[in-house]
Amino acid sequence: MAIHEMIGELISAPIQKRAISNPDVLNEACTYGSAFSRGMRLDLGDFVVLLISGTASIDEHGCTVHAGDLCAQTRRTFNNITALLAAESATWKDIVRTTCYLRDIERDYAAFNAERTAFYREQGLNPLPASTGIQATLCRPDLLVEIEAIAMFRRQRPTE
Repeated sequence: MAIHEMIGELISAPIQKRAISNPDVLNEACTYGSAFSRGMRLDLGDFVVLLISGTASIDEHGCTVHAGDLCAQTRRTFNNITALLAAESATWKDIVRTTCYLRDIERDYAAFNAERTAFYREQGLNPLPASTGIQATLCRPDLLVEIEAIAMFRRQRPTE
């Protein structure tokens, strides 16, 4: 299929969207008063885009885990995103962009980056996702890191 045909198909396809969740690992944000979905799946013809909301070191009960431990919070955050991806048959190899929010970027960036680099190496990512690091006030004072992500992949069509 030529590129202009693919673009035409993408533009003319209806956009279907639905919330992403994986309650066995990460509760729904609305259960503790936040008004957002953990993620959104957009089906665009043959393509799927996953928009993963800012995700942190939260457990299946909505509680912060690993308070005060940046590396453990970072790893739990990556595991939560992994579970959200898996709920949509996606992996970190489908991630094209992350935005990483750190409570104290000057203090924590080196440790965060080391943990992220180790995780990405474990995932065998090449190329690495595009990414931006931002210092931010996070929604809970005991959270040190929050990550949002965008994944894109071609939807598998059933063989007939």
